[in-house]
Order: sequence, then C-alpha cells, then structure tokens
Amino acid sequence: MNDLTSETTFADAPSIIDPGLDPGHPRHASNPTAAALSLLDLHYEAFYDVEPFASQTGHPVPMDTRGWSQILASVLSGINGLARQKGADLADGSDVKGANTWKAIDTPRFNGVIKAGTKALTSDKIESLDVMPHLYLVLWDQTIRDTARCRIWVVRPQHDVLFRGICTNWYDKRTADEISSTNFQLHPPRRNDSNVIRNSCGNLEYPLYFCADVPTAKANVTA
Repeated sequence: MNDLTSETTFADAPSIIDPGLDPGHPRHASNPTAAALSLLDLHYEAFYDVEPFASQTGHPVPMDTRGWSQILASVLSGINGLARQKGADLADGSDVKGANTWKAIDTPRFNGVIKAGTKALTSDKIESLDVMPHLYLVLWDQTIRDTARCRIWVVRPQHDVLFRGICTNWYDKRTADEISSTNFQLHPPRRNDSNVIRNSCGNLEYPLYFCADVPTAKANVTA
C-alpha cells in the first residue's frame, strides 16, 4: 500500500470527536496518523498476498475485518481493547463495527450495532447506549477512482439525539413485532464519497474522523 495518502478530519460536532485529544486517553504513538497508515499497509498487503491462493482454491479471502478495525480504532484513539476479557471492544466502553467490500460476495454492512435478542440486562433497551462513549464505524472499500480506501466515522451514542431516536424507533418496531430480526444494521456509503449511513428507521450523516486511500488495480467491491 505504497504512496498512501491520508486525510484526518476532527470536526467539533455533536456526533464526532477526536478521542485522542482527551488527556485521559493519550495516543499510543507520537504520530497516530502515521501509525495508522502503517497498519493499513499491513492489512492491505496481508489481504492481497493471500488472495491469489484463495482464488486458485475457490475459497473466500480470509480476513478479520473486526480485528483490524478494532486495532485501527485503538491506534487512532489511544484507547486499548480488553485483551482476552469479554465486554466492549475498547476499554472505555466504546464499540467498533467494521465492514469490508474487498472481494466481498455479500453486501457488507455494519452489523449488530446495538444490543438486541441477548441475555444482557440492557438488551433491547435504549439504556444500552448510555455506557457507550463512542461507536467507531470502520469501512474498507474502493472508491469510484479505483483506489482502495479506509474511512472511519464516530458516533457519540450517549449524546446523539438523532442516533438514539433511530435506535428507539427500531426497538419499538421489534416490540410491536414489525421487525423480527435481532440485527440492527447500518448500511455504509460503499464506493461513493458520501457520508450518509442508512437504516430502515432513518439515515445518519457524519463528518469523517479518518480517511486514507491508495491507487490500486487490485481491490474489488460489491456495490
């Protein structure tokens, strides 16, 4: 992933912040953007190094979008994960959701964004968002300019009125048996430069927290 360029946008808006600027959560590196770009290089190279073997043997390319996305969020925010402990993705209670369109067979989405259908005390309740400072949405896709790209948006579930309203609407529809699924999905803006993230109960639009892309002919996307 050579000649990688990046743009970081830390907008002072209700639903987007730069957690790394919080003195209580120092960044892991003196230059977190450079560290993040190095991580993106590793992910890209690992993916496409094994891709020929997967294609030749008729298997999907092995990937761990969840793990790569969580590590990237930690590198940028300075907030570690919980190692081998169960719970939230990050130590401060934040969650990370990832979606990857590279060589995808199905349409990638952000899955399981809020708790539903589990044994947790706050499952199917809006109170589940009260302990989540940030929700990182990490999308790995390809642009219309044929560049491989990674983008991150950050939601503040405790304070974002629109996001909480959409979640409440979805929970209400589950209670009324209008929705049977336990999977609250957000549909990311795949292969376009929009920042609109969709759900059947409403749409969200956030400024970018992080964006990086690189020219390539390798990446393939399911639109």
